[in-house]
Amino acid sequence: MQGIKRRVVYITLYEGIAIVVASLGLAWMSGQGVGHSGVVAVMASAIAIVWNLLFNSLFERWEARQATRGRSLGRRIAHAIGFEGGLVMLLVPTIAWWLGISLWDALVMDLALVVFFLVYTFVFNWVFDAVFGLPASAAAQPAGAT
Repeated sequence: MQGIKRRVVYITLYEGIAIVVASLGLAWMSGQGVGHSGVVAVMASAIAIVWNLLFNSLFERWEARQATRGRSLGRRIAHAIGFEGGLVMLLVPTIAWWLGISLWDALVMDLALVVFFLVYTFVFNWVFDAVFGLPASAAAQPAGAT
């Protein structure tokens, strides 16, 4: 599976799981109801979808120019850290605003989620690639191709 179809399936699966986990985690950390925390989880998901499309497009463009093909452990770690680092910068103000907390409290709360999501992103990508195959940008070139 390649192109936009791959991205739509990826985002739908990834964000569906993320909304459930984030709603429960934010409710637990903030002491607010799952419904209230669920709204910020959906907002975070919408932000993450846009960031996901942008980040993965840029990452795959960079990846396609690399001499070494495939997704090594180091490349997967770089992908997860780059994605989650950018997302933290986008989500902390959103969490603070919606939950009515300070930026510092939102950062601490978001960092707790980041620890989970770093592992989740790494594992999800690995499993997704195993089930759906590597994207063209990471697939090995056939012998004799240049």
